[in-house]
Amino acid sequence: MHHLAIFVSGSGTNCDNIIRYFADRQSADVCLVVSNRADAYALVRAQRLGVETAVVDKQAFNDPKVMLPLLKRHNIDFIVLAGFLLFIPDYMIEAYPHRMINLHPALLPKFGGKGMWGHHVHEAVKAAGETQTGMTVHWVSKEIDGGEIIAQFSTPILPSDTIEDIAEKEHLLEMEHFPEVIEKTLEQL
Repeated sequence: MHHLAIFVSGSGTNCDNIIRYFADRQSADVCLVVSNRADAYALVRAQRLGVETAVVDKQAFNDPKVMLPLLKRHNIDFIVLAGFLLFIPDYMIEAYPHRMINLHPALLPKFGGKGMWGHHVHEAVKAAGETQTGMTVHWVSKEIDGGEIIAQFSTPILPSDTIEDIAEKEHLLEMEHFPEVIEKTLEQL
């Protein structure tokens, strides 16, 4: 059984969905939720579901002497980024090679890179006049949103869709597909 850590910065709907998905499966156990924000509602969601949490500020997150022992204490062998807004330091990528995945709210390689997160992505998709958007799950690499793509799912965009409509359509894809993609990825390790 794999021991998962979820890194999250926000409300944690994906985090909650992943924890619930793996609660009755033998393939993985979500052992730890890490956030860089003490006020991230994801921490409350995780605690309500019986998962341990840790708040790690940017300085501590960039310190291998803080993060690696934390992950080791929980026997973490796979990391899922689900709305985590800090840049992943090289030491962590090296410690978890092909063991860390990220969810991106667009069809990479479009609309990725620095500053492309959350509503910024949906605004860019709308401004570009795209006829579809979607979600991408990819391996974490030293290049922001540049790791090898694992899976993508798309949804059509209507010209009348607002940025909020686009965000909702994309989020529905995340809720439907992200836990399954994690499980299939784990099966291939």
